Amino acid sequence: MLSLAFSSCPNDTFIFHALVHRLIDTHGLAFDVHIDDVESLNHAALNQQYDITKLSFHGFLYAQAHYELLDAGAALGSGCGPLVVARKGLDSLLHATIATPGHYTTAHLLFRLRFGSLYDIIHVRFDEILPGIENGRFDAGVIIHEGRFIYHKYNCDMLIDLGTWWEDVTGLPIPLGCIVIHKRHAHIKPLIEESIRQSLLYARKNPDASREYIQSLSQEMDDAVIQQHIDLYVNEYSLSLGWAGIKALHTLKEMALCQNLL
Repeated sequence: MLSLAFSSCPNDTFIFHALVHRLIDTHGLAFDVHIDDVESLNHAALNQQYDITKLSFHGFLYAQAHYELLDAGAALGSGCGPLVVARKGLDSLLHATIATPGHYTTAHLLFRLRFGSLYDIIHVRFDEILPGIENGRFDAGVIIHEGRFIYHKYNCDMLIDLGTWWEDVTGLPIPLGCIVIHKRHAHIKPLIEESIRQSLLYARKNPDASREYIQSLSQEMDDAVIQQHIDLYVNEYSLSLGWAGIKALHTLKEMALCQNLL
C-alpha cells in the first residue's frame, strides 16, 4: 500500500482516475489516495508525508533530496503558464498587493524571476486569488489552473502571461507540475511510471469514464472549462518529460540560483 497524493485539478484527476479506480493493471500495487491543493502538497513533501505525490517543479527543487522525479504525469507545455491579472484600471504592480498561489509554486518562482523581489506578495490558496481581487483584498494576483479561463468573470485584466515570457526567454516548455516518488521506493519507479501512463492512455480512450470523478473534485464545474483545462495541461509531456522537459527543469533551477531565489 502506497500513499498517493495529487491535486483536485482536472488534469490530475483525468490522469489518475483509472489508476485510482483500478481500471488498469497496477502491477499488484495498491494506493491510499489523498487529494489537496498543490501548495499543500509542496509543504507535505518537505515533511516526506507521501510516497508518491504531485509537486510544483519549484517545490521539487526543495524536496529532491528525498524524492525522485517520475517521467509520467507531469504538467508542462506551451501556452499554459501562470497569468498575472489585476483589477481593472490598475496600471502598476509596484505598490500593489499581489497574491500568489504559494511560496513553493512554480507560478511564484516565475513571477520572481520576471519581476524581482520589490513587491508586496501574499501567499494564499489558488482559488482565493480571483475572489480576493474582486472584493478588494488584493490588487493583483498570479493565477493558475482554471483561473486562466475565468478571470474575466472577476472584473480582471491580464497584465502579463508568465508562460509566454518564459517561452520567449528560454525556448522551452513551461515546467509547472510533476509527479515524484520517495527514494525509499525507487526500486518500483518503472512500475509507477508505467501505471500512470496506462491510466492516462485509458482516460484518452474512454473520455467519459472519468467525467463524474473530475466534476466531483473540480473547483470550476463548467464542463467546457474542465475540458479546456484537460486539453491544455495533459499533453505529450504528461506521457514522458523527454529531453525538453528535463532541460526546462534544469533551466528553471539555473535561473533561480542565478537570482538567489533558492
